[in-house]
Amino acid sequence: MSSSTPVIGVLALQGDVREHLIALAEADALARPVRRPEELAEVDALVIPGGESTTMSKLALAFGMMAPLRERVAGGMPVYGSCAGMIMLADKILDGRDDQETVGGIDMTVRRNAFGRQNESFESAIAFEGLGGDPVHGVFIRAPWVEAVGAGVEVLAELAAADGPESRIVAVRQGNLLATSFHPELTGDHRVHAYFVRMVEAAAR
Repeated sequence: MSSSTPVIGVLALQGDVREHLIALAEADALARPVRRPEELAEVDALVIPGGESTTMSKLALAFGMMAPLRERVAGGMPVYGSCAGMIMLADKILDGRDDQETVGGIDMTVRRNAFGRQNESFESAIAFEGLGGDPVHGVFIRAPWVEAVGAGVEVLAELAAADGPESRIVAVRQGNLLATSFHPELTGDHRVHAYFVRMVEAAAR
């Protein structure tokens, strides 16, 4: 790897950390787990993985990570959140715990567990803006969806609703922040991670 290879951390408090580390490495990034503020300070960007958002929020507070995360996001650090990570990047959440905190940064309202419980998990082909080629294979596990977005948020992917004509927003970008409802790290298709790596490289220029 060259000296310009981006160093991207994966928040390793809870969730599918290993899968993201592998996907980032396949997308030509230098990936490392991040659990403490001093480790966060050493990375160019961060992935917040899928998992359980309330547990992740509590652990971020317990490990002293919430304030440094908010500071880095406010300072322009690129961050990608998948599933629970999408919830962590939302400015507003619905159906969360009353005391649940988020990192925030994306002007969106996200509904937690919107697609149903664990036994209602499913997979679907997703047309993802900016990737080209075949649709992305989306794996949805107790996944959120985006209920509303602000004017500065770019919608990258939507999924047709099973119960009506409306589509559900399942991927968004705002500046250096990227979020998906689904888990591309579980599929072997690393195009979403490569997209994020390109975001990180562009932010460093």
